[in-house]
Amino acid sequence: MLNRRGFLAGVTAVAAGACSGWQKLAYAQGAGSRKTRLILLGTKGGPRVGGDGRKNPSTLLLINGVPYVVDCGYGTSQHLVRAGVPLNSLRYVFLTHHHSDHNLEFGSVIYNGWATGLRSRVDAWGPPGTERMAQAFFDYMKLDIETRMDDEGRPDLRKLVFAHDFDQPGVVMQNDDVKVSAARVRHPPIEHAYAYRFDTTERSMVISGDTNYSLELIELAKGADVLVHEVLYMPGLEKLLSRVPNAAKLRDHIVASHTVPEDVGRVAAAAGVKTVVLSHFVPGDDPSITDEQWTAGVRKHFNGQIVVGKDLMEI
Repeated sequence: MLNRRGFLAGVTAVAAGACSGWQKLAYAQGAGSRKTRLILLGTKGGPRVGGDGRKNPSTLLLINGVPYVVDCGYGTSQHLVRAGVPLNSLRYVFLTHHHSDHNLEFGSVIYNGWATGLRSRVDAWGPPGTERMAQAFFDYMKLDIETRMDDEGRPDLRKLVFAHDFDQPGVVMQNDDVKVSAARVRHPPIEHAYAYRFDTTERSMVISGDTNYSLELIELAKGADVLVHEVLYMPGLEKLLSRVPNAAKLRDHIVASHTVPEDVGRVAAAAGVKTVVLSHFVPGDDPSITDEQWTAGVRKHFNGQIVVGKDLMEI
């Protein structure tokens, strides 16, 4: 059931304290059936992998039961399974840009679906290089795919997957359930980095991808119900950089291509969204950073609902 704020309530597993003290949100497991569901699969920014903390970036939309996966960071397959989504039900994949924490499991998540019985078409959209990446994955898995086709009677995976490059903002795809639009955002030095907007009959949801403060994102997110936005906490970054040898160069990149909480609030307020969900945390593996520290800067400029995202949280 929904509570008065429009969020799922009354389910068995909840994210205690995940919403800045005012709201508990349901995890994916045990959540009730809805036409449109938004589940955070991985919420840690950057390519590093850790132990039991956040996984690398990936977001799932279930629209009339059909999975739409945005980004495929390391751990996407595992968290789809933990979210109760059969890997062989995969149908649509969208990549925001070609950084490893967003595309490293692109080929693998499709392959893992095939390994568990996938026989239906899968379409994938992303910036230039997406088609080439799919083909490269099939090339390096050629022996395995052809062996399993012959030995196990599986269909040819290469004929099930259709990858599509795009290099301009606008409508990326549309079917009877959803219209997906993209806007180019600001993530230097990568030229083709995109945010996505999903409009269904129930709600509109925007995934920022990796970006600094972006006027293009504001325009894309106008009036959206939910904006899932990346976030950079500068004090935590300084602590992180104290442990890495390439600190000066890395700092320049991170500051230029990610968004501090105050600017997240400015984007959300200018776009007039109802709810901001923080994800792609930088740093995403520092447990000493509190939910209040993540949200304080956002709250300076945005008066709507603020959610501190966690892996497998359903919004």
